[in-house]
Amino acid sequence: MVTPAVRREAVAHLVLHHEVSQRQACKALEAARSVVRYHQRRADDAALRTRLRELAHERKRFGYRRLHQMLKREGIAMNIKKLRQLYSEERLQVRKRGGRKRALGTRSPMAVPQGPNQRWSLDFVSDMFGHRRLRILTVVDDFTRECVALIADTSLSGLRVARELDTVIAARKRPAMIVSDNGTEFTSMAILRWSQEAMVEWHYIAPGKPQQNAFIESFNGKLRDELLNESLFTSLDQARSLLAAWKHDY
Repeated sequence: MVTPAVRREAVAHLVLHHEVSQRQACKALEAARSVVRYHQRRADDAALRTRLRELAHERKRFGYRRLHQMLKREGIAMNIKKLRQLYSEERLQVRKRGGRKRALGTRSPMAVPQGPNQRWSLDFVSDMFGHRRLRILTVVDDFTRECVALIADTSLSGLRVARELDTVIAARKRPAMIVSDNGTEFTSMAILRWSQEAMVEWHYIAPGKPQQNAFIESFNGKLRDELLNESLFTSLDQARSLLAAWKHDY
């Protein structure tokens, strides 16, 4: 199939080298003059390209779909195919990780919470029941040090985390910010979408810097010392029951 670009080039060649008019050249090549005369009028994408590069530099392991979600969160709505084109033209494709983990860049500083529900911290703690792995999602209010939630299951995906946060928020006030590490559950599309829809800012700590999430690390240490190291779980129901009792007394 002959593309419009090829037709335009052929018409230009005839006009330049055979001294014929554009009309005659189009007639000879059976090309529409409107196609030959068409000039692409493309919007100025300079500002968008700049912001896309900034986000890609900040979140080095995010592909174009996740960057699209972050742009939407900032109020920049655009077709994802258009974004993918710009993403490719700017050479922002994520390279395959080939060795040791590397830092993903700096993060903007967090404001100190001045009241309840201004900032929550999230993390995962692992344990066992029987021969199966137990995962526990811990949620703490950084101002009051209150244990907001303890969710235990064999697996907790990003979508499940989003559903549990909705349940917790339905029973209390929505937080202004949530802090977490860069685990796959917290950087998933489900969490990015939830953060945008719930209008909750999500802050990721720098990789290898757990001290940036000190409140949840301190809480997890107490949970492990006071309950997990002192208990032998035999079933998921028993683990959930003991976790609920410990949370009540915390």
